[in-house]
Amino acid sequence: MKFSEDQIKNLIDEAIKARENAYTPYSHFKVGALVIDQNGNHHNGCNIENGSYGLTNCGERTAIFNGISNGMKTIDTIVVVADTTGPVSPCGACRQVIKEFSTNNTVIILANLKKEYKIMTMEELLPYGFQL
Repeated sequence: MKFSEDQIKNLIDEAIKARENAYTPYSHFKVGALVIDQNGNHHNGCNIENGSYGLTNCGERTAIFNGISNGMKTIDTIVVVADTTGPVSPCGACRQVIKEFSTNNTVIILANLKKEYKIMTMEELLPYGFQL
């Protein structure tokens, strides 16, 4: 495994901290995300809602866009966390955006606030995903 149990818990803690900045006046469903890029840099994000719900941005995409705007080329690791009974599952749009910037070695960690987590590959998260 790429990360020790303690390292995984620390990464989840970073995503939980990012979640604290979520703007969710409509759903009250806060999501935090952490992306580690190809150089080991950490980029965080949270979901940001809008009264015109289609303009809402998920935490995963916020973290990825933060990384891209700071020079990220590929996702080494992504951690997503929410207050769910089991590990949170990204929406379809986020799965496709994760795929756009992933490699065959990207580590995907889905977690909840109890730090229960599941580690997945991109193929497990989005089989048959679209890519040019």
